[in-house]
Amino acid sequence: MSEQSGAAPAFRPRRQVRAVWDEESITVYQAYGPAIAGAAVAAGRFVPPFSRGRMTWVKPSFLWMMYRCGWAAKPGQERVLAVRMSRSGFEEALGRSCPSRFDPGLHADHGQWAALKASSPVRVQWDPERDAALRPLPHRCLQVGIGPGAVDDYVDRWVLSLRDITDEVVRLRSLPALGAADLPDERPYPLPRALARRIGASPYGTP
Repeated sequence: MSEQSGAAPAFRPRRQVRAVWDEESITVYQAYGPAIAGAAVAAGRFVPPFSRGRMTWVKPSFLWMMYRCGWAAKPGQERVLAVRMSRSGFEEALGRSCPSRFDPGLHADHGQWAALKASSPVRVQWDPERDAALRPLPHRCLQVGIGPGAVDDYVDRWVLSLRDITDEVVRLRSLPALGAADLPDERPYPLPRALARRIGASPYGTP
């Protein structure tokens, strides 16, 4: 891949959900091999060989998805899907979530966190956001892991539509440099206060 440029904004909250969203939906990204992605695109929804028995991770950040899948070049992640997920479903998932790791800013002790984790079918974690060259930035972006107990809701109720954006990803990968105009217009997502507190979004999360 050619070297790419991408400057970080002067300031962003350390933990902020940013995404492409409208009144009804939020766009999240997933990458799969051709068998899973091809069947999903043909059916317009996730069908076998997609497994409902495994945790599936969705990512509102396009560039974090590009980091994870290597711009659709990593084995088993050659097809990138943009999934329109209902905002009500996204927020329901967050309301049933537990952080992947113990956070003393959110939990009284490890026991409280472990109990919440055992009863929650959804995981959330904050990872360093990436610039257009996939270098880590100081602020974090959200990943949401939807596990058994919630995957059926994701597949049957929360996914509104999906589309294969692999050709666009490959085109962007070939460019010598990327600017903001080349990338999805991700804006701060208006999380309800209770959900922001539950997932440790700024200003509630620990540094």
